Amino acid sequence: MKVGFIGLGNVGHKLSGSLLRNGIDLSVLDLDHHLIDVMVAKGAKAADNPRQMMRDCDVVITCLPSPAASDVVLQEMLPEVNKGKIWMEMSTTDQAEAKRLGAMVIAAGGAAVDCPVSGGCHRADTGNISIFAGCDRATFDRILPFLKTMGRRILHTGPLGSASMLKVLTNYLATVHLVANAEAMVTAKAAGIDLNTAYEAIAISSGNSFSHVTESQVILNGSRDISFTMDLVKKDVGLFQEIAERNNVPLEISPLICKIFDDGIARYGEREFSPNIIKRLEEKTGLDILAPGFPSEMQDYEPEEAGYEVVPTGKAVGAE
Repeated sequence: MKVGFIGLGNVGHKLSGSLLRNGIDLSVLDLDHHLIDVMVAKGAKAADNPRQMMRDCDVVITCLPSPAASDVVLQEMLPEVNKGKIWMEMSTTDQAEAKRLGAMVIAAGGAAVDCPVSGGCHRADTGNISIFAGCDRATFDRILPFLKTMGRRILHTGPLGSASMLKVLTNYLATVHLVANAEAMVTAKAAGIDLNTAYEAIAISSGNSFSHVTESQVILNGSRDISFTMDLVKKDVGLFQEIAERNNVPLEISPLICKIFDDGIARYGEREFSPNIIKRLEEKTGLDILAPGFPSEMQDYEPEEAGYEVVPTGKAVGAE
């Protein structure tokens, strides 16, 4: 099976690297030609444009920074979509947009999947990240073998669009935890608690979260480098808020999170690392939230393992 990959940014170049490492026949494309050259040096082929990639490949994956970018790329590929072709949207995007674009692919005779990843850029690099997949079961079974080469835990979430909804939900939760961790650590420092001890107390307790054991570490190091920026946080939480509004759910925390990151962007810029949202409190209190012994960036030290399908509790494999 020939696979095309469009979008070689923070996550895309790592996911495509896992495909190459596992022997997939891969073509790549990005607006940044240097990123293409890096992947070609590792064994990938360079594609000329999205239309040619869809013509030459069985599966084309997009991993792009915005729904608008995915729309532009898909419109270019669409004339080459026919029976047997699969489009996989690995960008973090809006549920409604994933369904709209996917419907165009299906109408042209192809198959469409929204399949975002979750678990941190460091796990994308090792093939140990989690992948959600929204599509019909037959399409899921077709793509499962190489989903297992990119990720460890693979979850079929249901119909097209369901994976994108769950992705922004999980990103929303991670953002709430990030803001709460920032408040907790600043408060601990103000109360005279040693921050190394505070970190461990949270990590071994009911207060722990994925965000704490990743983002809190780079906060305490001072690098604040989690390969994710404030504009991307605002986009993801905004997508979650839009889903809630479409479904008449009167959220209270989500609008506040949007307001906090609007303020962070106004202060520090869109491309500031997202964990630096803590600077708002550091500046207001005059406290530096730093501690020795923490890494400047996260790395996944778990060995790469073969992926497997995660089956939701109470469901049988293949149940829709």
